[in-house]
Amino acid sequence: MSSSTFSALQEKLGSNVGLILDDPSSSLGISKRKWHSAFITIYCSRAFLSLQPSTLPKHTNSKFISRTLSYTIVRVEPVTVPIINGFKADQQILTELVKEKNLNHLQELGGVAELASALKTDAEHGINGDDAEDIAHRHKAFGSNTYKKPPTQGFLHFVWEAFKDLTILILLGCAALSLGFGIKEHGLKEGWIDGGSICLAVILVISVSAISNYRQSRQFDKLSKVSNNLQIEAVRNGRRQLISIFEIVVGDVICLKIGDQVPADGLLLEGHSLSVDESSMTGESDHVEVSVHENPFLFSGTKIADGYGRMLVTSVGMNTNWGAMMSQISQDTSEKTPLQARLDKLTSSIGKVGLAVAFFVLVVMLVRYFTGNTEDENGNKEYNGSKTKSDDITNAVIGIVAAAVTIVVVAIPEGLPLAVTLTLAYSMKRMMVDNAMVRKLSACETMGSATTICTDKTGTLTMNQMKVTKFWLGKESVEEEAYSSISPDVVDLIQEAVALNTTGSVYRPSLDSEIEISGSPTEKAILSWAVHGSKMDMEIVVKSCSILHVEAFNSKKKQSGVLVKRKADDSIHVHWKGAAEMILAMCTSYYNASGLVKDIGEDEKRKFEQIIQGMAASSLRCIAFAHKQVPAEEQLNADQKFVLKEDGLTLLGLVGLKDPCRPGVKKAVEECQNAGVNVKMITGDNVFTAKAIATECGILRPGQDMFGAVIEGVEFRSYTPEERLEKVEKICVMARSSPFDKLLMVQCLKQKGHVVAVTGDGTNDAPALKEADIGLSMGIQGTEVAKESSDIVIMDDNFASVATVLMWGRCVYNNIQKFIQFQLTVNVAALVINFVAAVSAGQVPLTAVQLLWVNLIMDTLGALALATEKPTKELMEKPPVGRTVPLITNIMWRNLLPQALYQITVLLILQFRGKAFFGVSDKVKDTLIFNTFVLCQIFNEFNARKLEKKNVFKGIHTNKLFMGIIAVTIVLQVLMVEVLKKFADTERLNWGQWGLCIGIAVISWPIGWLVKCMPVPAKPIFSYLKKKNKHSV
Repeated sequence: MSSSTFSALQEKLGSNVGLILDDPSSSLGISKRKWHSAFITIYCSRAFLSLQPSTLPKHTNSKFISRTLSYTIVRVEPVTVPIINGFKADQQILTELVKEKNLNHLQELGGVAELASALKTDAEHGINGDDAEDIAHRHKAFGSNTYKKPPTQGFLHFVWEAFKDLTILILLGCAALSLGFGIKEHGLKEGWIDGGSICLAVILVISVSAISNYRQSRQFDKLSKVSNNLQIEAVRNGRRQLISIFEIVVGDVICLKIGDQVPADGLLLEGHSLSVDESSMTGESDHVEVSVHENPFLFSGTKIADGYGRMLVTSVGMNTNWGAMMSQISQDTSEKTPLQARLDKLTSSIGKVGLAVAFFVLVVMLVRYFTGNTEDENGNKEYNGSKTKSDDITNAVIGIVAAAVTIVVVAIPEGLPLAVTLTLAYSMKRMMVDNAMVRKLSACETMGSATTICTDKTGTLTMNQMKVTKFWLGKESVEEEAYSSISPDVVDLIQEAVALNTTGSVYRPSLDSEIEISGSPTEKAILSWAVHGSKMDMEIVVKSCSILHVEAFNSKKKQSGVLVKRKADDSIHVHWKGAAEMILAMCTSYYNASGLVKDIGEDEKRKFEQIIQGMAASSLRCIAFAHKQVPAEEQLNADQKFVLKEDGLTLLGLVGLKDPCRPGVKKAVEECQNAGVNVKMITGDNVFTAKAIATECGILRPGQDMFGAVIEGVEFRSYTPEERLEKVEKICVMARSSPFDKLLMVQCLKQKGHVVAVTGDGTNDAPALKEADIGLSMGIQGTEVAKESSDIVIMDDNFASVATVLMWGRCVYNNIQKFIQFQLTVNVAALVINFVAAVSAGQVPLTAVQLLWVNLIMDTLGALALATEKPTKELMEKPPVGRTVPLITNIMWRNLLPQALYQITVLLILQFRGKAFFGVSDKVKDTLIFNTFVLCQIFNEFNARKLEKKNVFKGIHTNKLFMGIIAVTIVLQVLMVEVLKKFADTERLNWGQWGLCIGIAVISWPIGWLVKCMPVPAKPIFSYLKKKNKHSV
């Protein structure tokens, strides 16, 4: 061997080449010397071959996994593999690999299996979820599955937003001028009071408004965290388990099924008929086929459109495109609901009236001042032409402008939007406790107007706790104890049909531990029946066959199929499972208990149909299994793709699954019906099962005419549009319906003028959920696609929670109406009093500070008190509120006008005759007016609690917040009158004067009781005015 060859060989084999080539004759026996020679021959020949460039394998420069060439095995010393963060992986390479969909690079790295190994993941059993240190290590190396959010708006942002209100800015300008001239005229000690008082009052109003908006913002953030916290099915320690999306780490094995959101970037380990909707990432609406060999790349945030599979997580959180994108998006919490839009119009209308009154007051007061018709406290004229100082004129004008602006502040009911915000935020929080998570604010109020609820059956009306209670083999019903008498060949086929054609799984940690079954309720029931009834060993059955192709179940086909190859004899078999009548239509023969195959003639078909109908009439969901052995040449179609035979099958058996009705669902349906809301059941089950469950739930009544009340989806679909509109209202149950039928029904009902709420849980329900006025998705069984299309998520999948949401919706609307009634009373009274006093006496009895205080009571504290009333059963005794019904009803006008008239009368008497009646000074008289006005609002707040009921105190002890606000308001009013005299420009009152104020205010209670005895016309008042206008035209 030449020295150059030896040195090259030494470079390849390492420093121990000499040791390998050393003469071993002296130290080894004959047999060992032979083995040594063979060792040298084999490995030296490999080393020499490796020196030829042409025979060198293509080697990647990737830092990702240190791959060794085959000749390196001759090294005596172990190979040192570069470790990055404890794993043979680099996050940047992982991210780029999936992002660029680089299949060549993936193959160079050894494929998905090699990556799983590099990430210390068992592709079959996942990572060790119990090893906290390993999880922490993965977090450190690859990050957590969370993304950075834009900073939330701080408290100062909301303060600044409140400051930007035009009336507030005008008031602050007036306060600043008043402060400047006051200090100049009276010195700092006395001169700051007028301007400072307005400033403090304005700051108080701003603070309360900012705090309310800030709290609402925080409430949205909390709800956002809850709605984003998806439960994902992961495989850890060989067991399928639900974990939070935020707990997912790189290396996790995630199970995906139709409707799921892909929780992180990753690679497909195994999958069947998997297609993904990548529109959220790419904007392309076409679904992308994902397969292990051709396109194994999965992106976070995309949705599974069809099929199922398992993925290996390679990037999480900010290392994914979705994370980077979401970190730039801040949630819009400024969504305007329809009710808020209507209230904005109302506020604008009232504001215009207030502005007109304020302008008129401003003009009248300025004219009176400059014509010398106003006097100061000493009875002297305030304006004496050129003799009056310019500072005095400026001060007087500022005071007049401040009074006019304050009238605008009181007139504009800015408390209305605040009341809606408060009541919606409060309702959202309370509804969360009642198992309903609001995703769109508008749904809260729209639900109160719902006239029809279209509900699913499974899991909503029923408990979704399936159990196989009937098994038919051929034309015979087989009890569990008689399973041993069934032919072993038939048992093997049934076990094969159950174990291979399923999305569920069976896990047994050890022989002495209990079996854990996971999957959908239907899959779990069938697997449980096979495992416990026929003693199926899932692992043995799965290992005995290899799956060639899968037709995944969806709500349109209502069946799933699998093409398998038996390892024992290489024979190919197809298995179908699905809705019994659909599978039966595909069969031409059936197995009996003895294992004999018999033809299905017309008589046999009728018999099977009767069996199916009999099970359905007993509220059982009927599922059939069918099988066929397929010749090898028939397994592929003309395009060389696997195809599953759908005809000439042999019926294996029928199972009946019992899904009991939820307790309380009948009562909830009854409550909805009593509230004038129609409940319709739309289900994929057959007509007999649907009818039985609908009767049990109270949707169908015993003795009800079933003609037109119960139909199948195909029949509804075949109607002409005119026929559908004519018949849709009578339909109570639609069986064997597709998601398209549900969408069609929603569209028809909306055309008929109904406000429609729809429940849905599947991906295909998304169009109907979006089309409906209120989309209600299911929190447990619902797919992520369904949840994203919905307005409210029912967390416990229970129809009783739907009825609760209906009650809360009505409560929101009712609370807003209470507040409008309360606020309009104050608006009307304050405007009329100030207007009359200004025009007649040349001054307003209520100062700017006092009016701002009234504004605070009625806007903020009033909104908080009335907007947080809880729903009562009385709300469910009224018909739904229509879309076009006026916000201010005749009942509200009846309640508020007498109260406003009473307050105006009393306060104007005090204004013009109070001084003479009670022998008091002007200051005390103005304080009496202010105090009486505020106390009238406090007592009237009780009246506003009930719009129609005479007993306004019913249930008051349950609303501690209301009582607390009333107590706080009274205490603050006492402080304003008795302590903060200079600030509020008031005079202390004696006990008798306080008694007088309370006596006048308390009369609002009997007035409230009396006016509720007055009947009101059903037709809105303004509709009569419109008619008159039309006639006059």
